[in-house]
Amino acid sequence: MGVTKQLLPFRGATILECVVSNALASPLQQIIVVLGHQAEAIAPKLNNNDVTVVNNPNYRLGQSTSLKAGMQKLAADAEAILFLLGDQPLVTPAIIELILSAYRDSGSPIVLPSFAGRRGNPVLFSKETFSRIEALSDDCGARPLFVEYAARLLTVPVENPAIHFDIDTPEDYQRLLQLERSDAAGKNAI
Repeated sequence: MGVTKQLLPFRGATILECVVSNALASPLQQIIVVLGHQAEAIAPKLNNNDVTVVNNPNYRLGQSTSLKAGMQKLAADAEAILFLLGDQPLVTPAIIELILSAYRDSGSPIVLPSFAGRRGNPVLFSKETFSRIEALSDDCGARPLFVEYAARLLTVPVENPAIHFDIDTPEDYQRLLQLERSDAAGKNAI
């Protein structure tokens, strides 16, 4: 991107503040925000929120280090963890609730949303998978667990393409802003 995408303006705040706001408006019981690159610039934006901020000094070693850093602050009695991406401000509290409900109803060790037959984010992992997440390395995130738990993985259909929309390029950001303008005009489309 050439800039810290989490700090880009969106809806009168930043992209990350919108993600955190959606998480706080959901039934999630604990919100942990893991910061890496530009943590010192991002952290002040989260001061007024009821979140735990974790600095991951090893973020350059890959996404798995951020997953593990966040898990270190997870409450001991947590049944599951939902990994939200800091560049997906359109993932709504309703999407989060749908994933949590599917987990509660199924007990599946991994629950992930799908739109138009394609998996997306955020993804929920039950306590059963925590030791496997701790064993991950590199920049693969938790994708290897999808293969390991394939027979018990639950895919939940959602009616919102936001689960596929993250901000990786300046074009993505411009598209996000255009979508917001379209929504404001009553066109509601991703």
